[in-house]
This record gives sequence, C-alpha cells and structure tokens, in this order.
Amino acid sequence: MSLSKNFKMMSLYNQRINSQLMAHCLTLPSETLEKDTHSFFPNIISYWNHILFGDLILMSRLASNNIANLSPLDLSAFPKPGSPQDLYHTNLLDIALLRTQVDALLIRYCDNLTEEDCDRFITYTTTEGVAITKAVADVTQHIFNHQTHHRGQLTCVLSQAGINYGCMDLPVIVAEGSR
Repeated sequence: MSLSKNFKMMSLYNQRINSQLMAHCLTLPSETLEKDTHSFFPNIISYWNHILFGDLILMSRLASNNIANLSPLDLSAFPKPGSPQDLYHTNLLDIALLRTQVDALLIRYCDNLTEEDCDRFITYTTTEGVAITKAVADVTQHIFNHQTHHRGQLTCVLSQAGINYGCMDLPVIVAEGSR
C-alpha cells in the first residue's frame, strides 16, 4: 500500500471516529463535559480542543508549504493555533461544528496528497521556538498519531463515565480499506 492511499484511509477513519465519539459526547450533560477527569487534560471539552489544536497547527505547517493543494487561505477561517492549551470553544456544539470542518479539510488534503508530496520536506518552527525539518509523510502521520493518542485518553475517560462508545476497529470503521 502506498503512503498516500494509507493517509486517505486514515482521514476517513479519523472523520468517522471523531463523529462517533462526538455523538456520544453530545449526549452528556455539561456537568460531565466540564467535570475534572483527573487525567492528562482537565475535562472532556479540553480533550476536544487539544485534538483540534494538533490538527490545526500541523495542517497550517503543511499549508504554508502548499502541500497537496493545501494553502494558508484554506485555514484562514479557522482559529489560529498558538499553544497546546488553546481553548477554541467551551460549548461542545461549537466544537463539533469546528471538528466537522477540520475533518473535511483533512480528507480533502489527503485526497490530494501524492507519493511525491509524501517525499517532500518542510521546515517549520515548533511551539517551543525550535526550527525543524520533517518529511511531509512524517508530519501527516503525526496528525493521525496525535489524534489517536488523545482519543485513547478520551475513551478511557468516557468509559469511566459509563459511556459505551462502540467499536473503534479500523477494518470495521473503514470497511472499504485503502482502495
């Protein structure tokens, strides 16, 4: 399987899992959404905001290099990421709308991503002020790894709240695979 096909599959998985988890979170009362989780982030709202931060900052780095037809203009309507603690919204409905828009942009990016793009390198400055150069494939992979990592933490919190969020298996969620 090619990297670009894999990333297309992962973008679909990402969208579908985010939608599945968000649907469950939207059923929760605000007290549960804002309750201290005693985990990596203070509450469920903070988890969703941080996942958005990761997507927005990584996609802005790709956009600034015009990778896969993604340009800074594509991100101009989105919040500007600044810090891993960014709080874009406190209302889950607003987060859900932004999440849907970011997922759609990520799918479009991956649909346009080529093997040649994956082999390119970009240089950017981290939030700590360090300039680094990475392969586009590595940056794209990190988008999905970052989300998976924090969704794993979020599903632990949801489980502790008694939420059955359903199956999260890649072959089930993206039955069509990487075709």
